[in-house]
Amino acid sequence: MISATVEGFALRLETAPGLFARWGPDKGTLAMLSCVSFQPGDKVLDLGCGYGLVGVVAAKTIGPERVVMSDNDPLAIETAQRNLEANGVAGAKLVLSDGFHGITDAGFSKILSNPPYHADFAVPKRFIEKGFNRLAVGGAMIMVTRRELWYRRKFEAIFGGVKVREIEGYFVFEAIKKTTQYRNRPNRKGPR
Repeated sequence: MISATVEGFALRLETAPGLFARWGPDKGTLAMLSCVSFQPGDKVLDLGCGYGLVGVVAAKTIGPERVVMSDNDPLAIETAQRNLEANGVAGAKLVLSDGFHGITDAGFSKILSNPPYHADFAVPKRFIEKGFNRLAVGGAMIMVTRRELWYRRKFEAIFGGVKVREIEGYFVFEAIKKTTQYRNRPNRKGPR
């Protein structure tokens, strides 16, 4: 069990072997949360929620009924559920999902993610492209990684721009969906 104060909330969080940041809140996740201001009307997706730190903070701020949390690990989903209950915000929607495959909700005002970025770029590429489609116009995708250039370029290609903040060696990206179409939409016509 971890006890931590995050964004002004005293939290008790259960973790488990095999879950990301099991010894305490990840510095990258904390950096990302420091850049986010949850508003009462927000609809938030914690994409790749792990044991649920981001979703718990969002639920405590705007109410659990406005929060969706997803992960592809059943242990993460079970642990996140217990952490919502332990912190008095049961009621957030939990979805076992590989990326967006199991998520039926759309119209999010904020999608937050600390994706696995130590492997290839396939997972964050999917998160960014599919995340764009699940955001409401005016909504923001916020992501934290240890790498900058590839992510900056990908966000710019899809969203048309991105704000990047560097915090203690982590890069927090915030991209706003301004239109319903990708900025650099590929030509699907092909040769004639």
